[in-house]
This record gives sequence, C-alpha cells and structure tokens, in this order.
Amino acid sequence: MSMTVEKKGAVQNGIKRAVFAGLAIILQILMIYFIYFRLETRFTWIANIITILAVLLVLYIYGRHETASVKMPWLIIISAFPILGVFLYLMVGLNKGTADMRNRYKALDDALLPLLPKNDTELERLTAKNIGVANQSRYIKDYAKYPVYNNTDVAFYGDGAEGFKAQLEELKKAEQFIFMEYHAIEDGRSFEPLHAILKEKAASGVDVRLFYDYVGSMGFIGNSFINKMEKDGIKCRVFNPMNPVLNFFVNNRDHRKITVIDGKIGFTGGYNLADEYFHVTEPYGHWLDTGIRLEGDAVKSLTVAFLENWNAIRDDDSDDKDYSKFLPDVPYEAKEKGYVQPYADSPLDDEHVGENVYMNVLRNAKKYAWFITPYLIITEEMNSAFAMAAKSGVDVRVITPGIPDKKIIYSVTRSYYAGLARNGVRIFEYTPGFCHAKQSVSDDEVATCGTINLDFRSLYHHFENGAFMYDYQAVRDMKCMFDETFTKCREVTEEYRTGRSRFLRIKQLILRLFAPLM
Repeated sequence: MSMTVEKKGAVQNGIKRAVFAGLAIILQILMIYFIYFRLETRFTWIANIITILAVLLVLYIYGRHETASVKMPWLIIISAFPILGVFLYLMVGLNKGTADMRNRYKALDDALLPLLPKNDTELERLTAKNIGVANQSRYIKDYAKYPVYNNTDVAFYGDGAEGFKAQLEELKKAEQFIFMEYHAIEDGRSFEPLHAILKEKAASGVDVRLFYDYVGSMGFIGNSFINKMEKDGIKCRVFNPMNPVLNFFVNNRDHRKITVIDGKIGFTGGYNLADEYFHVTEPYGHWLDTGIRLEGDAVKSLTVAFLENWNAIRDDDSDDKDYSKFLPDVPYEAKEKGYVQPYADSPLDDEHVGENVYMNVLRNAKKYAWFITPYLIITEEMNSAFAMAAKSGVDVRVITPGIPDKKIIYSVTRSYYAGLARNGVRIFEYTPGFCHAKQSVSDDEVATCGTINLDFRSLYHHFENGAFMYDYQAVRDMKCMFDETFTKCREVTEEYRTGRSRFLRIKQLILRLFAPLM
C-alpha cells in the first residue's frame, strides 16, 4: 500500500529533523575539538591536563563493576583518542542519562512500584514447587521490584499478526482506559483499524494513550502524527525526541511493547505497530514475531511499566496524580495455576535484569534451553553461561535470522557463532526471513517472552520489558513453536565450529571489539 503525500511528508520531516539534530551534535563536538587544538598549540599544559583526565577516566572505567566486554572497547578508544573517547563515553558508554532524568525516574519508581502487591504467599508456594524457578522469581522481585503472580492466564501467539488481531478484538471492549507503548509505530495499513478503534473509544470517554520512541518511529511517522492523534482525542507522547544539543540521554531508547486494557488484559512481545511485523510488507522475507496475552492480576505490572515512561519523559506535560485508579483489584479466577512475572528493565541503574534473567534460565536448565533473537551480541559472562550449560549436557540452541535487516550487526552476530559452537551450543538461522521474536523456553516448564534482544543495546542501553513464566500451557505452546521453527532453519553449528577463513576471523574480531558501542 503506497503512502499518501501527507504521510510521506510527515516521515520526511521527521527524518530531516533527526538528521539535522545529529549533524548539529557532530558540529558541536567538532567545535570543541577545534577549540581544544587551538588552545593546545598555545598552551601546552592543556594537553597534559587532557591526558591526566583520560587516564583518570580509564582508571574509573577499569574499576567499574562491569564485564570486560563492555570495558575493553572504551579503554582502547580513550587511550588512542582521548578527546573523542571521552565524548563518546559520556554519550554512549556511561549510559546513565542525565542527573535530572535519573532523579525523575527514581521519584516515579518510588511512587509506582510500592503500589504493586508483595505476593509473598505466591512466592512461598512457588518455592515449594520448584526452588530453582522460585530463586529466579525472587531475583526479579528483589532487584526489579516486580512480583510473581499466581492468578493470571497466559496465551501465546506464535505469529505477530495473530497477536495483533487478538489485541484489536480486546481493544473494542475497553471501558476505562487503553495504554499502548511501542518502540515503532507506522501510520500504515495495519494501523488503520487500530486507529479507528482508538478514535471511537476516545470519543466514548475512554482514556486512550499512545506512546512511541522517537528514533524507533522516525522512519515511519513525523511530528504531524501527534497532532492527528490529539485531534481524535487520543493522548500521544513521544519518548526522548532528538534535539540539536549535546544530550547524554539520547542513546537510551524506549524499546518496550505494552498494551493494557482497563487493567484487566495486557499484551506484550516482540512486535511493533508497523506493517512489516504483520506480513503486509516483507522487506526481509517472512517476518517471525511472537507475543503473549495476560489476563488477571499480573496486568498490574504492565500498567506500572507503562506509567513509568509515560510520566517520566516530559516535564512540560502534566503527570498523573492518582496512579491507583489504573491499578484496580479486578475479580478474576484464573483457569490455569501457573506463575507469571512481568518485569521491566531500565538502563538508568546498575542492575541488568534482562541479561540476568536469561543467564538464570541457562543456569537452571536441566534438559534443554532454547533461545530466539534477532541479534546475538553478548557479554563474556553470558557467553560463559551458554557454554557452561551446553558443556553440562543441556541441549542449548539459538535461532537467529537467515535474512538480516542490518548487515553490519548481522556480521557481528555471526562473529559469536564459532565460540558458542565450539562449546556445544547449536546455532540455527531462520531461512525464510527475519526472526524478530525475543524469547526462550526451557525443560517444558519455564519461558520468557518480551522485548529483550540478546544484544548490548537491549541488555544495557534500552528501556525494556519481558515476562517470566512457569507451568503454563503457553510455555508448552512456545516449545511447539520452536519445534516447528527448527524445521525452517539451517543449522550452521558445524560450519562455524570447524572453519572460517583467517580474513573473516580478523574482520569479526574487529567488529566484536566494538560490539558494545553498536
């Protein structure tokens, strides 16, 4: 379906703004470079000060409680190019945003997270059933502050289009509020029926909110999209717009995908709200994506994750004063008695929840642990977790795309194959196209599904969300989906275990070195 002139114009304007902002930031860095070199020629002591500062920063990075995979590129760049390295580290590596943003998020979390139930009894029951799974849940509760729930039903969708269709049907039933937060939104064919529902619900008095990431959506929509939504009564906000000023928060993007309806039903998973996710367009072959539907008590956690970003991002918007009205105690009796734990991850703290949840899945696996991810760019700690599980006799498998959406990132992804394959991990490439799903399943008992890729950006730089599940039919459905997907993949384990050209190895080593910056 071709875009209208208005839509094309809006997208072009959005991209132009991003390009302008990027060029402005580069010019500011170059200006600082120019001033530095001019001063250095006149005052030689300035170079000595910069060298001392660079050394101090190197020592600071070396002493941080981070993996060597993250530290090493920064140590090399700062040592070789002190001025450039310092600026890059402040904008990309420090990864803490601004003090104002950290304080804003802390205040919101202090207000929101205590509103979630403690659910200590549920955790005790889970401990009695499976202590390994309970330890995972205890970690999420203690460090991400999201509890485990035992009164929620979970449905799994092995295709993003099926999940989106189910969302549309549930949205039609909304009576109080609709919250939608997505990394990318396209005002295209797939969005038309969604827009119609949101417009109708807003007109009937439902509190409808739509939230998207500026960078994730800039190739699809422009600033006029917000005006269009607001005109239809749909409250619309954009996460972290790019501005032509040096901004140490610009690298932190909102990668969450959340829909909440009346606090009763929630959706999350890998797919965004754009045509390529639902097979309307296929720029990279068949697009494989997945999602889940939650109904019951656990929807509260998705609501809190949404309210956190919605209220944090712009201080010129009025914040919610009463959060409790969005967290109703809805009478519900779950059909299944499994355990589910939706959680969110933030780059503004030192706890890498998404990465640790994945590593705990590997550590607790007894028979098998299978993963699917669009990108595979991992730390040495996660690499070791994959290797140790495989060496211990666990059937460890990873599915990655057969057709890439980003060729450089694809090359970096493949650079990890050999090390994993040598340690017994089996690698599969999805030959029909691009797999965008982010999930794992283990031992027919536990699974994860959400937005968290196995790459540095998801694990360290982005706002993410996921769900940890135990003892649901959805877990077994996910296992069946993996079984079917393997039949559509090409296994490349032996190819990468036994042979790569020397040139390819050198190229991949260089790309691996700078993987944390990508």
